[in-house]
Amino acid sequence: MPSPELIRERLERVQAQVGPDVTVVAATKYVTLPEMAALHAAGVRVVGENRAQDLEAKNAEYGDAFRWHFIGHLQSNKVKTVNRICELVHSLDSETAARRLEVPALVQVNLAGEASKSGVQPDEIPGYLGFDVRGLSTMPPAAATPEQSRAWFARLRELAAQHGLRELSMGTTQDYAVAAEEGATYVRVGSILFRD
Repeated sequence: MPSPELIRERLERVQAQVGPDVTVVAATKYVTLPEMAALHAAGVRVVGENRAQDLEAKNAEYGDAFRWHFIGHLQSNKVKTVNRICELVHSLDSETAARRLEVPALVQVNLAGEASKSGVQPDEIPGYLGFDVRGLSTMPPAAATPEQSRAWFARLRELAAQHGLRELSMGTTQDYAVAAEEGATYVRVGSILFRD
């Protein structure tokens, strides 16, 4: 884990690239419990967790030091934990979970129809609009360059506009700048902040 000063520098660089209206979510899947302290010292305030048990452990230790988002696959039996801790879910893709959820969510859309990825098909989005859905999220197919993800981000922006949704969570360490150009309101970055 780099020093808090270096993490802060990297975070500021990402924020400058995406602009002040985009929330940078630090994806902390591979950040250990003790390392979370360095993130806080670096000025990281919004973190995204992938697993409910990690979310619970880190929140028990750090509580209100961070704003907690859930960015992993949301199983309906984990919703209770997420309701208690998180301010936003980026990965809603089941109506069972939607019915139990008490916090706002973004519907995860599997735009490329990849069998290995979670997410709903675009024509399933209307089924979620009766819940507290603020927007959409996606993870595009693996790409050799950030530019190759642009069309997927543009498509998600169009879908959100069609359904009157404002928030877009798209873009990770490799393509966050392109995602911001295409209208992301949240980008999820990890290794660009934390790798040594």
